[in-house]
Amino acid sequence: MPFDVRQFPAGVQAAERNRRVVGGWLLSVAGMVFGMVVLGGATRLTGSGLSIMEWAPIMGALPPLSEAEWQRLFHLYQQIPQYALLHDGFGLAGFKHIFWLEWTHRLWGRLLGVMFLVPLAVLWARGAIERRLVPRLALLFALGGLQGAVGWFMVASGFLPDSVAVSAYRLVVHLVLALVLYAALIWTGLTVLQPVAAAVPAPRRLLIASALLVALTIIAGGFTAGLHAGYIYNTFPLMEGRLLPPSYVELDPFWRNLTENLAAVQFDHRLLATLTAATVLVTVVVGLWQRPAAGLRRALLALAAVVAVQYALGVTTLLFVVPVALATAHQAVAVLLLTAILVALHHARPLARTRNAA
Repeated sequence: MPFDVRQFPAGVQAAERNRRVVGGWLLSVAGMVFGMVVLGGATRLTGSGLSIMEWAPIMGALPPLSEAEWQRLFHLYQQIPQYALLHDGFGLAGFKHIFWLEWTHRLWGRLLGVMFLVPLAVLWARGAIERRLVPRLALLFALGGLQGAVGWFMVASGFLPDSVAVSAYRLVVHLVLALVLYAALIWTGLTVLQPVAAAVPAPRRLLIASALLVALTIIAGGFTAGLHAGYIYNTFPLMEGRLLPPSYVELDPFWRNLTENLAAVQFDHRLLATLTAATVLVTVVVGLWQRPAAGLRRALLALAAVVAVQYALGVTTLLFVVPVALATAHQAVAVLLLTAILVALHHARPLARTRNAA
């Protein structure tokens, strides 16, 4: 039965209100990171990521305000290989089309920084933030700053000679760091809101295994996206009539196939996705059989629903040869799947590990 905070002394009531505000703020910031990841996926899919050639953290917040500025930026874009090899002759109107998406992506990143720093300063001044939470918040801020630098490091790889896209390795690093930041925000926000776990039966080991598989599948998906490996073998479940594509091993040393061979990268993503879906569903069945508390039960049911939608989206995106709308939705639901597994894991925390949680 939910408790009424008004029955406690004023100091306890204030602490509880502060927890709600701080936890809600952190989850709101996580929501903005979610939006950033989705925008980043759309930017990559539309080939917009290399349209802005300058790294201007402050002045770059303003869009071009004159025709002369538009022409200057378009001229800069015309100097890189992507323009010559893919977009030669598409004109200023075409450049504006790809520019606005990348500009919005970068603006969202700036707003994300404001959304973190301004409430942080206000909440700190009000004494709403517990001291033991400060190191985590400092780490989150550092991760956010690092993410911006890694983003430019990734974009710069697309300016190299004969390059029409960013490095798949740098893309994966950028994606993984964004999701690490997102996961840290979600976990910290949930822990602030619910600092002590309830004693509930839960399939913890299966949940951890599911979380690891989700992470590996997302990483494999990053390489699939970075190499544009979804544009080949657009059948399912077979690849050229075989479970294992004939060109799975064609690079030497072998490990290069895992990150550079399009056939191998796509096969690995398929395999990991299937293993993830199966493991998650087993986890949900075992968890529900244990008759968990209402919160964990809802989390498990949500987890089952999201993994089913994500698997179906992945197959559909492949069969339709990676249309932008479906591929963007596939990336968005991947983040929702990560969210669902984090929420389930948070509900399943053992008591001994939450006594000193922030």
